[in-house]
Amino acid sequence: MGIVAQLKGELKDEKKKRLLENYFSLSLLQGVNYLLPLVTLPYLVRVLGAEKYGLVMFANAFIQYFVILTDFGFNISATREIAVHREDQQKISEIFCSVIILKTCFLVVALGLMSLFVFSFAKFRGDWLLYVLTFGIVLGQTYFPVWFFQGMEKMKFITLLNITARLIFTISIFLLVRSRDDYVLVPLLNSAGLVVAAVLGLWIAVRHFHVSAMIPRLSVLIGYVRQSFQFFLSRVSVSIYTVSNTFVLGLFTSTQTVAYYAAAAQLYKAVQNLFLPLSTALYPFISKERNVRLYRKIFGVALGAVVCISVLAFSFSGPITGFIFGSGFEETSGLLKLFSLLIIIVVASILIGYPFLAALGHARYANFSVVVGSIVHLLLLAAIIPVINAYLVVVVTIVTESIVLAVRVYGVRKQRLWNLA
Repeated sequence: MGIVAQLKGELKDEKKKRLLENYFSLSLLQGVNYLLPLVTLPYLVRVLGAEKYGLVMFANAFIQYFVILTDFGFNISATREIAVHREDQQKISEIFCSVIILKTCFLVVALGLMSLFVFSFAKFRGDWLLYVLTFGIVLGQTYFPVWFFQGMEKMKFITLLNITARLIFTISIFLLVRSRDDYVLVPLLNSAGLVVAAVLGLWIAVRHFHVSAMIPRLSVLIGYVRQSFQFFLSRVSVSIYTVSNTFVLGLFTSTQTVAYYAAAAQLYKAVQNLFLPLSTALYPFISKERNVRLYRKIFGVALGAVVCISVLAFSFSGPITGFIFGSGFEETSGLLKLFSLLIIIVVASILIGYPFLAALGHARYANFSVVVGSIVHLLLLAAIIPVINAYLVVVVTIVTESIVLAVRVYGVRKQRLWNLA
């Protein structure tokens, strides 16, 4: 209670109140984004069965590579640019239009690559419709201007509309997905929800913040690409030990194994994403205010909370997975125990990374950590392929994330950031 009271005292002035407001807006937005899929999860695994559910999750993992391509690090670099220049209306319009134009170019490239890959390999060609419909996720993510609202620290303007759109399509899953043959409707409905949210987000950005349409010079566009490239490399590296786990399991094991792993991973991600709003809200705030004292207190509270959640998940993994997934998914209980250990490492790493190191001008440590982690992860994954299973993949991820955290802690200590005034 002492720490909570101190935090309340720290959050009295207007700038800190804005941080708190944005945190709760982001929490609500992220909570809906990740909890609503959790609501549908028990229904989907029962209706679709392990085989079809695993196939849907494999397609989703595959499509995430194209989400990373179209993002190209703008969710980090553009957020910082917007935060720094948000009083300059002309500069805001330049950043906004530049990012939208560049994302559109990357979207065209992504569509071409996805089509080439799907129709060139028999493993994918047989379910081409599933992958095409899942690609709608890329479309929605490309045009959803979360980076703009993060930089402006005005996330509340899109939270309600985003929730409304997602609620409509979540309800549609219960109404329309009635049997295993309806598995292609799952990516269709999820994609539709993201596209609606993107359209509404763009409309708010233009109408409320008076963003003007313009075509930036080619040199300006190239400058933004260069600025974002290091963050893109970081995201690619992260994908190697996040998205690639499901993808590799799908390539070398069965769709049932993918289903067990993905089911446990969904619960792990739900907990992880409880803390993403905090990371997202802190990034523009620390970038502008450099309030390390407040950051340290928030970090301590967040770490204490995730340890409590981890202990509960580890202790009650059997009842939790049994209640959510029902019979046939008993293997997820043991996986959840491993994920409950992983979550402590990951949350600490997330909070030290971009909202602290990068925000204070030391992004190289955050970026380098994931590059090193990805190399180690690839080597370990390659080593276990002959005996690969879901448990080994989680263990490899624990090793990888521990290395990422260690590099980031080293950066904080080397630059003596923890004790900045």
